[in-house]
Amino acid sequence: MLSVPLGRLVALCSRHAIAVVLAFAVLIAGATYASYALLGVTTDTDQMFSSSLDWKKRSDEMGRLFPQKQDQLVAVIDAALPEEAQQTALGLAAKLRDDHANFNYVTTPQTDPYLVRNGLMFLDPKALERVLNTTITAQPFLSELAADPSGRGLFSALNLIALGVAQGQANLGNFHAALDGFATTLQHSVDGTPEPLSWERLLAGDLADLGGKFQFVVTQPKLDYDSFQPGGAASDAIRAAANDLPFVKSGRAHVHITGDTQIADEEFATVAEGMVAGLLGSLVLVTLWLILAVHTWRIIVPIIITLVSGLLLTTGFAAIVVGKLNLISVAFAILFVGIAVDFAIQFSVRFRAQANPDGTALSLPAALEQTGNETGHQILVAAMATSAGFLAFTPTAFVGVAQLGLIAGFGMVFAFVCTLTLLPALLRLFRPTAGHGTIGFAFARPIDTAIRHHRKPILAVFVLVALGGLALVPRLTFDADPLHTKNPKSEGMVTLGMLMSEPQYSPYTVDVLMPDLKQAAAMSDRLSGLPLVHDALWLGSMVPADQKTKLPLIQDAANILLPTLIVPNPKPAPDADALRAAAAKTAGDLGGVLDKLPANDPLRRIQSALAQLAKADDARVLATNEALVRFLPMQLNMLRDMLQVKEVGISDVPQQLARDYLLPDGRALVEVHPSHEMQGNRALHQYVGEIQKIAPTAAGSAIDIVQSAATMVHAFVTAAGAAIVMIAIILAVALRKLLDTALVLAPLLLSALMTVILIIVVPEQLNFANIIALPLLLGVGVSFNIYFVMNWRAGIKSPLSSPTARAVLFSALTTGTAFGSLAASHHPGTASMGRLLLLSLACTLIATLVFVPALLPKRAIDEE
Repeated sequence: MLSVPLGRLVALCSRHAIAVVLAFAVLIAGATYASYALLGVTTDTDQMFSSSLDWKKRSDEMGRLFPQKQDQLVAVIDAALPEEAQQTALGLAAKLRDDHANFNYVTTPQTDPYLVRNGLMFLDPKALERVLNTTITAQPFLSELAADPSGRGLFSALNLIALGVAQGQANLGNFHAALDGFATTLQHSVDGTPEPLSWERLLAGDLADLGGKFQFVVTQPKLDYDSFQPGGAASDAIRAAANDLPFVKSGRAHVHITGDTQIADEEFATVAEGMVAGLLGSLVLVTLWLILAVHTWRIIVPIIITLVSGLLLTTGFAAIVVGKLNLISVAFAILFVGIAVDFAIQFSVRFRAQANPDGTALSLPAALEQTGNETGHQILVAAMATSAGFLAFTPTAFVGVAQLGLIAGFGMVFAFVCTLTLLPALLRLFRPTAGHGTIGFAFARPIDTAIRHHRKPILAVFVLVALGGLALVPRLTFDADPLHTKNPKSEGMVTLGMLMSEPQYSPYTVDVLMPDLKQAAAMSDRLSGLPLVHDALWLGSMVPADQKTKLPLIQDAANILLPTLIVPNPKPAPDADALRAAAAKTAGDLGGVLDKLPANDPLRRIQSALAQLAKADDARVLATNEALVRFLPMQLNMLRDMLQVKEVGISDVPQQLARDYLLPDGRALVEVHPSHEMQGNRALHQYVGEIQKIAPTAAGSAIDIVQSAATMVHAFVTAAGAAIVMIAIILAVALRKLLDTALVLAPLLLSALMTVILIIVVPEQLNFANIIALPLLLGVGVSFNIYFVMNWRAGIKSPLSSPTARAVLFSALTTGTAFGSLAASHHPGTASMGRLLLLSLACTLIATLVFVPALLPKRAIDEE
């Protein structure tokens, strides 16, 4: 048996306490230096899965072929008027293009000259005909504005309307909304609160928002993956540049930041939020549990030093072996503390209980050696089984958890070594007293007896619970959508939510790479017909359809409009006096036809406002002019360009747009967007399944989410099976009896099935963040169960009133407190991790403290 050698090891370390502490100080100093020099944290989620996976290869290849689509930081401009949003986007892009320190590239896709020039051609024929008819009807009005793009020209154009009304030839029904908007803008200006007039909405009406109500500045920032916020400097640069823009300063435009980089950066900020307060609160409660468990600071301080030492050694090991932690393996500290504290508490509580048969206290060295004899082999078996449980995850393709398993697995070895060497040495130096033979729970003795008397009904209840959990296993689902673990109130997620109503902005895209454009066109047609697909874009989507129908319509309109829109020498800008005179004349002309206008006609409001403007001071008149025609020249230039459009083909698509769909070797991309109806995991899987039936080699974010979920589930199923087998082998070797091995594994499986029930009932969705609760369940469950079974083998009669039960309870409370601090996190993923850890810990505790005492077979020495 190993109990005697381990007891001698404890005695040796306690006799040479100073030497042991100094040796550990040297080791810890080396580990600390290694951690400082070598250890880093990468926030690159691309490294979470093995690059040998087929879907990961396709995803990585797509990122390599289209690097401009990766790691984007997007500024979304929301403004009162479309022109304000556009001007803000152009101004922001101009500033950011000069910032080569933070950005690789900056684009404004909606203002591309090719798309703007062909804007009319991208309308469907009915909408195009409607716009052109309205514009042609407004030709006299536009002619005046082209010749004099100012308030003076605008007022002169209104004179034409007054003339038409006077002659009974004005049909203003189609212009009622436009005139109403103009009247509102004019009245605001006269009242001293000028607001710019949207000429885009004035001329195009509701079609002005067909391209979406937002403008975008798409950037690719230079990322620092050694920082917890790799894109932090770039997002700060966007905010600083935006704050200097005129419409942002005035509050007329707002700049929101989103994109995968922004959302990832905010995730780490959310995780850190409240962490200090939560950590301090957790430390206070942990200290309280330790006080209640061992009653004296002379043991509490050695326990804490032992925990910190083991954690530092584990961190040094991670620095040397791994180098860079990922977003999951960084949680090794939680796992280490949660289980290593159990080893230390078990040793310390049993030490406090050491006494001679007559009740007198043992000497400190003798008490330590006796504790080593009693607990050393138990802690060794628990450490080996727990380590095996973690190491089972190492070979899996889920690199995040594989790395966690490697670090935590070896961490259990460090925890065992520290508990049986450093802790006895520290206890010898701090000199606590032993001999507290009643340190177990005396009140639990009747409970022990009751459980023994009613063990069959209790076991029957647990069998039913286990069967219920087994039946619910198929209902377990895994949500691998990373967006569901983010803080929905963060700027990036709120902004993404604003965009989600438009399918073309959906984050759930699928990319299909075809050998050439012809096959890309065919694939686009096939995918577009799927129920959950909104569109399947390829390079040909950048070319307007039905050009033979649309071009004649545009050319007919151009023949009528362009002669009056193209004015070589427009009138110079008027001064305040000229504006007042024009306002007075128009007010008079409109005043003469008021009796012919309906009571609610906007021309009445216009006439009243112009009459007031004719008497206003220079500042108000000039401000009114600015508000009315600020965006007029831009809109007139755009109209001239769109009326001069010619037939275009794929070869006319500019390189800036074509590179997103066509590779130099001729391969062509089809980008698929989901429909509005695609909501939830089931729809996401159906959407991906539909596409993969047609395009089995598809890639993209939606594919990554679904396939990563499958990879995670497969990794955990495989690792869990391997872990149970490895733990069973270790227990069989250590315990040497099949029955004893089964007595340890049965409550472990039961606690897992009880956790399944709670996950379904609460409910608590398994996700990318909280799944690390499962290996912890194995570790904690094995440790607790081993202690009780080995005590039963040693002849202890009342498990719940023993020091072991006290140690298990306070170990669970200490571990649960750490998990509780996670559950209170502002980050949804971290909070779900804490909740699931608490649920699994509660199930483990019930299995250990109720099921195990009932499960242990009766012996001759047991009380009836």
